[in-house]
Amino acid sequence: MKLERIAALLAKAERTDNAAEADAYLSKAQMLATLASIDLATARGHTQSKESSVPVSRTVTIGEKGKRANTHLVNLFVTIAHTNSAQVDVARDSTYVISYGMAGDLDSIETLFASLAVQMTGHANVYVSAGKWRGESFDGRVRVNGRYRRRTVEFTAQTARAAFYRAYIARIGERLQEAREHAIHENDEASKNSSKISGALVLADREKTIAAFHRSTSQARGRWGGYSGVASANAGSAGSAGRSAASRARLAEQASIAGQRGQLPRA
Repeated sequence: MKLERIAALLAKAERTDNAAEADAYLSKAQMLATLASIDLATARGHTQSKESSVPVSRTVTIGEKGKRANTHLVNLFVTIAHTNSAQVDVARDSTYVISYGMAGDLDSIETLFASLAVQMTGHANVYVSAGKWRGESFDGRVRVNGRYRRRTVEFTAQTARAAFYRAYIARIGERLQEAREHAIHENDEASKNSSKISGALVLADREKTIAAFHRSTSQARGRWGGYSGVASANAGSAGSAGRSAASRARLAEQASIAGQRGQLPRA
């Protein structure tokens, strides 16, 4: 089962102290998630089974109401979901999300999210506690008399954590997209001499089906606002630390890597 193989790769990434190995394991996990999507979508043209061809929706709890980390955790979930052909609705208070996609894809998304969310918050806690951000300032957007203006802003623990999260998520998005593109290339190379259609076309068709399902079933109104604070992903040492942690992407023990959701740490 591909989900079990993904979980095994995440476990290996957790155990290694080698940054290059951790990167390779995470990339391979994303490749398997993408290839699983291609395989299931290809199977739609050869089977009458509805299990692999009908999108489903799931509600995933993010955190308790009022927690500052919720917005960033939602952003992480959405980043992972979009790389894996899923659509996402977000609760107004960011306490939960509803994902729309093929069941196998949603399994992969939840596995990756649980692992990366624990890793992200854990590394952010270490960075903020170390206090390297103290005395640093950054160029931020500040609301003045009803309008946003650029101002030099001194870091606080809150803005340092937010900048770390934003940089971490941006880097994870880059890595997952690279892995997705590599998986499509591998799929196309393997099927070059066969009658299979390209992986990109298979996924495009799959995503159209999921988008149509989302439009017909979603009850969401408006758009999720996302993070509206002053911190940016390239702000000071926080941004650098976030990208570095995401590039290593070692996965914490508390992560759900075998189909059971773990409890995210408080932040």
